[in-house]
Amino acid sequence: MAPFLFTIGTAVLFGLFFLWPGVLGLSYSLTDFRGWGDLNFIGFDNYARLLQDPSFYGSLLRTLLYAAVSVPVGYALSLAMAVALTAVGSKGKTGARIIFFLPWLVSPIVAGVIWRWLFGESFGFVNYLIEILGGEGLNWSSNADLSLLVVILASAWGGAAFNMLLFIAALNNVPQSYYEAAALDGANAWQRFRSITLPSIAPTSVLVILLLTLGQMKEFAMIQALNGGGPGTKNRLIVQYIYETGFKSSEIGYASAASMVLLVVLMIIALIQLAISRKASDNAW
Repeated sequence: MAPFLFTIGTAVLFGLFFLWPGVLGLSYSLTDFRGWGDLNFIGFDNYARLLQDPSFYGSLLRTLLYAAVSVPVGYALSLAMAVALTAVGSKGKTGARIIFFLPWLVSPIVAGVIWRWLFGESFGFVNYLIEILGGEGLNWSSNADLSLLVVILASAWGGAAFNMLLFIAALNNVPQSYYEAAALDGANAWQRFRSITLPSIAPTSVLVILLLTLGQMKEFAMIQALNGGGPGTKNRLIVQYIYETGFKSSEIGYASAASMVLLVVLMIIALIQLAISRKASDNAW
């Protein structure tokens, strides 16, 4: 009975916190619900309106750009940290693990405030250092590209620790005999990393890229605390757009339709990544 009871408990929690909200969101997307009053069925009018909304397209494209840049940065940072901590002969591994893992324990809201202080235009620590060195402070807040760059760096800093743990587990499972044989054949460190490490951790890499992509496409707390999607609305990501539409403008039905579109986009991205992973595995065999 124990497996059955555990399965039932998991199914109830999944239905309560995932399936039911999804069904509710889908039903709201077909109505003109504004958070109060009656729900009037309007069919696919909200979706038709989305197709003509330049603000929705702008937020979605900016989110795709953010994910396209931040995912490689986050992947490279977490993998570099894992390689450094698993390298033979590296010193201070315990202390480095603690330091590397601390950012993941910080709330995204708190992290956003910290990075906003670091990259403030008139009071930021980074501009202060630049001016001490004889340079001119940069417009980290009023320049849309620089503002997005700060968000990318902050998100990579905050999320690298968890992915680092995944890579550490994968790297520890690579047989050391592979590296020893390659070293005897004259392969240098980069050749061993490229020909042994990367292929051996390919399944973990796919998982990390998938998790990073889904997480970055749903980014909200970090950018909300850091710059609020500014300057103006130039860096307003899709979840911010949904939040502002649903809760500030009280258009719950319309915001739910945007959420359903985001769900479809995320499913497509996940399916593409899984298909690429499966094809790569088949070719390897």
